[in-house]
Amino acid sequence: MGEGTTAMGGFVTAALGFPAALFSFLLIVVIGYWLLALFGGADTDGFDGGDGLLAGFGGVPLSISLSLLIAFTWFASLAGTVLLDDLELSTPSRIGFGVGVLAVALVLGTLGTRVIVVPLRRVFGPAKEPSRRDFVGRAAVIRTSSVTHDFGQAEVAAADGSTAIVDVRQAGRGNLTAGSRVVLYDYDSEGEFFWVESLDI
Repeated sequence: MGEGTTAMGGFVTAALGFPAALFSFLLIVVIGYWLLALFGGADTDGFDGGDGLLAGFGGVPLSISLSLLIAFTWFASLAGTVLLDDLELSTPSRIGFGVGVLAVALVLGTLGTRVIVVPLRRVFGPAKEPSRRDFVGRAAVIRTSSVTHDFGQAEVAAADGSTAIVDVRQAGRGNLTAGSRVVLYDYDSEGEFFWVESLDI
């Protein structure tokens, strides 16, 4: 019981010592913020504040990247504070080494944060802008009476389930009429139409 109390007291002393104390307060703020967010009391979207604030960590929301940065830096500074306490330095030396520990903790915290946010970029990165080329390879249904090398339209379904009417053309002769099922196999950006081929082949 006594050893546990001593260990807890040492932890509290280190957490409140310089430079760990600077990040101990910030860590408490972060924990409070996420507790509020968990129970619906904090607006995480508002905290992220748009693309400008996201640039520093490659598109990962500021609330997440900043929380990681504070947590990693706090841990590094806490370890450094414990080492300084074990050295039993004089006050001037303690402050000087503390500043050094602070700088190292910031560097390690930044590196640790970047290691974590790299795989998160795929989750929080900007969504791909929709393009007509996304329809290439998809099946469609002819909606005009026929399709020629300069006329025709078809209805195609997007990945999200929505549908669109697009201009289509066929390179050779064929009997594509209303209701025929085709595949959009290429897109002509200049003419803004799709080349199609019958699915019945």
